[in-house]
Amino acid sequence: MAFTSLEGKTVLVTGAAKRIGRSIAMRLYREKARVLIHYGNSRQDAEEVSALCGHAPIFQADLSKVSEIERLFQEVGPLDCLVNNAARFTKIDPLLVTEADWDFIHSTNLKAYFFCAQHAARQMLQSEHGGRIVNISSIGGIQAWPMYVHYCASKAGVIHMTKAMARAWAPKISVNSVAPGAIPFEEADSAPLQALKERTPAGRFGTGDEIADAVVYFLTATQFVTGQLTVVDGGLTLT
Repeated sequence: MAFTSLEGKTVLVTGAAKRIGRSIAMRLYREKARVLIHYGNSRQDAEEVSALCGHAPIFQADLSKVSEIERLFQEVGPLDCLVNNAARFTKIDPLLVTEADWDFIHSTNLKAYFFCAQHAARQMLQSEHGGRIVNISSIGGIQAWPMYVHYCASKAGVIHMTKAMARAWAPKISVNSVAPGAIPFEEADSAPLQALKERTPAGRFGTGDEIADAVVYFLTATQFVTGQLTVVDGGLTLT
């Protein structure tokens, strides 16, 4: 069964106040979905996105805490689709990573994805039409970045967890993942990102809208498409 249209479908986007999450929320609104906007700390940004999405409802939660996730899902109610997007990113020499550094990344990038998906799946499995879950991973889950070992581990976990979820909740729920490449925002002029741009076969950075395109595909595709990873990186992982 496919959601051939997102019109009227209720979609929660985590981390929708900024960056890629903002792009996804705005694209889903243009697809006439009923968008629910989650944010952690950026209320003003969330309110701006809400206004751009027809005054979509906003919900605050610290996704590093399972109790907060439970509250969030009680507040948002039944969903047709979930986009797990909220994430953290830090650069640390792996010899200097502490338990707190590790937990800071994994509590949001991996643990929160699991428990958000779990709460969504519980009610989607009871729905006549099932549901769709899209997990935003990263090419960092495919490539080996020596100064981001803890981050790479979290995103690799998202990619493999997506496959396991797809098997666990088939056939009623499709679960897929999108791995963005270099999608800069205010930091586009930084030297490291410019170096990535030069390595990218497409010859340019990607955009949040291009990630949103992949998300929309997975949300509207037949349920025969599940457990898949789409890399949107302009060919960067080929180099």
